[in-house]
Amino acid sequence: MPHKASIRHGGGLMAATKAYPHAPLPWLDLSTGINPVPWCGPRADIDGLNRLPDPCRLIALEAEAARVFGASTEQVCAVSGAETAIRLLPLILGPVTVDIVEPTYGAHQESWRASSMAPNAIGPDQIFASRADVLVIVNPNNPDGRLFDKDTLEQLARQRSRMGQWLIVDESFIECAPEASVAGLDIDQLIVLRSFGKFYGLAGLRLGFMIASPVLKARLRALTGDWPVSAEAIVMGHAAYADTAWRETTRLRLNTDAEGLDEVLWNSGFEPLGGTCLFRLVRSDDAREWFSHLCDQGILTRPFDYAPDWLRFGVPCSSTLPRLAQALEAYP
Repeated sequence: MPHKASIRHGGGLMAATKAYPHAPLPWLDLSTGINPVPWCGPRADIDGLNRLPDPCRLIALEAEAARVFGASTEQVCAVSGAETAIRLLPLILGPVTVDIVEPTYGAHQESWRASSMAPNAIGPDQIFASRADVLVIVNPNNPDGRLFDKDTLEQLARQRSRMGQWLIVDESFIECAPEASVAGLDIDQLIVLRSFGKFYGLAGLRLGFMIASPVLKARLRALTGDWPVSAEAIVMGHAAYADTAWRETTRLRLNTDAEGLDEVLWNSGFEPLGGTCLFRLVRSDDAREWFSHLCDQGILTRPFDYAPDWLRFGVPCSSTLPRLAQALEAYP
């Protein structure tokens, strides 16, 4: 089945277009967990793009992000997407032993393996028993939305820090459950990753953050160099994080839209498995057939090689939900 480009992360729209040339246009891309209604605001002007990004503006961005995260500026390090931090953490921390709570976002496994370290998969009920040098948890989890509460992760982080062990918490979807964030905790061996583009609907901007000790921040900055993010990311990121009203309104809208998606999926016979306000995971014995049918209708979803009966739907906005509902109703 020609959907290999969409397997790893979602977003393989060009490959899907080639594989399904007769699908109606425009495509509705529900293969990722990205807000379909992006934040709109100031962008870098031509003079800003003509120069190298100003280090003072980078510091201001990190300070504004730190305010939103509840962390100190000295702990917040901007990167070109959380993915960059994921890929560089093995260079900063290794060689180490690694446990990853699975199933989860595959880039965590890939990054440690690329650095010649063999990560071990554990279940969510094994986190306090882990004795690995590094424990990785995605919270809320991608793709099933599993959520550890803040108190549990704080207890775990303090326990591991006392034993000289690291806890990495990937909070790429935490805006859907902000009460669970541990980004504001000051614990020596806690590392938190944050994504900007998913909740703010600007994934192509490539902006993310690592929140960790100043020592680790310095190591990461040494790897990313003096200009780790673009002038555009600095301007838009700073203004978007300062927009508290948009953040609160958007969170409410996304929750409402997710409830609308739930109803449509339930009416089509899918078994709900979990999710966040940006995506829903469902199960069906016919998941592969559903995927292909929806592609024929110009709608891209996210299948899983390791779970062929799973399908993930990004949450569409209210204006595009009827198109999805109509396509699901047309399933033979």
